[in-house]
Amino acid sequence: MIFLELMTTDGCHLCEQAVSVLQCTLSAGQAEIDLVDIAFDDGLMERYATRIPVLVEPASGRELGWPFDGVSLQTFIVGCSDTEA
Repeated sequence: MIFLELMTTDGCHLCEQAVSVLQCTLSAGQAEIDLVDIAFDDGLMERYATRIPVLVEPASGRELGWPFDGVSLQTFIVGCSDTEA
């Protein structure tokens, strides 16, 4: 299973849209996604404050920035799977 992090923060309407895309696109067991609130980490805030939501694969450092749709999300997931092999 692929582990991903969604960089987000409270009150971010774009982040809510990104979560919706994730829920509608990914099947059960396809990926584990942790929501990371950047407000609690100065380094994350500096890196992502003007870019959230951003989906990150910590193992490789690959990022998928907003806006993304189901097709680009699936392409990203396939790329993450390739790096695990």
